[in-house]
Amino acid sequence: MSKDNSTKNIRTAFFLNLGFAFVELIGGIITNSVAILSDAIHDFGDSISLAIAWALQKKSNKPKDEKYSYGYKRFSLLSSVILSGILLIGSILILLEAITRLFSPQDVNAQGMLWLAILGIIINGAAALSVKKGKTLNERAVFLHIMEDVLGWIGVLVISIVMIFVHLPILDPILSISITIWVLYNVYKNLKSTFNILLQALPKDVDVKKLTKELEEIEDVVSIHDLHLWTQDGISHVMTLHIVANSNYDKIKEKVRQKTKNYNIDHVTIELEDSNFNCINK
Repeated sequence: MSKDNSTKNIRTAFFLNLGFAFVELIGGIITNSVAILSDAIHDFGDSISLAIAWALQKKSNKPKDEKYSYGYKRFSLLSSVILSGILLIGSILILLEAITRLFSPQDVNAQGMLWLAILGIIINGAAALSVKKGKTLNERAVFLHIMEDVLGWIGVLVISIVMIFVHLPILDPILSISITIWVLYNVYKNLKSTFNILLQALPKDVDVKKLTKELEEIEDVVSIHDLHLWTQDGISHVMTLHIVANSNYDKIKEKVRQKTKNYNIDHVTIELEDSNFNCINK
C-alpha cells in the first residue's frame, strides 16, 4: 500500500467520524441519552485526533531535503504516539466511569439507542475498513481508535436489544469495561512497536541471519561485518554494512541492492574493503 493511499485512508476515516459525531449529537438530544451525548463529545475528540493523523501522515510523504536527509517518514510515528496517548487517556477515563456505573447503573432509552447503534456500526465500520489494511503504524493507531467506537456500538446494540425485554442497566458498564481492556491491550502493543522503531530496533519483517547468508553467497564476497539495520516507519528500512572483497566491487554493490529490495530495504550504504584491510569495526 502506497503512502498516498495511507493519507487517503485516514482522510476518509476523519470525514466519516466527524459526520457521525454530528449525528450522535442530534440523536443524543432526541433520545435524551447522556451516554450518547458523551460519546458524541468523545467522537469530536476523535475527529481532532484523526485530523492530526491525517496532517502528519501527509507530511510524512515529503521527500528528503536539507533539514531531514532521510525524509519525513517518521512524522507518521509521531502521529501514532499522539493518537495512542489520546486513546490511552480516554480509555482510562471511560474505565473509571464504567466502574462507577457498576455500583450506580443508569436507565437509558433502549429503543433510541438501538437505531443509533445500527447507524454507528455502519458508519464507524466503514471508517475502520478504510484503514484496516494499512501497513503504517499511524493507520494501525487510527484503526484502533475507530474500532473502539465500533465495538462500543456493537455493545450498545446488544444491550439495547436485551434491555427492550429485560431491565438490566448494569450490562452497559460491564461491556464497557471489557471493550476498554481490549483497547488498552492493543494500545500497549502499538506503542511498543512505535518505540521499538524510534529506538532503532531491528525490523520484525527482516530475517537478518537469512539476509546475511544471502549476501555472503554473492560471488567474490569474502565476508560481511558491521551490519546495521533499522526502520524509519515500520515499512521503509535502512541498512549499512562492510563487505570484504578483492574484486568486482561495482557488481557486488548492484547484487547487494537487488537482494535487499526483497526485504523492503530502500536505502543501503555499502563500505567495501579488501582482505588486507584491518577494519576497526570487525
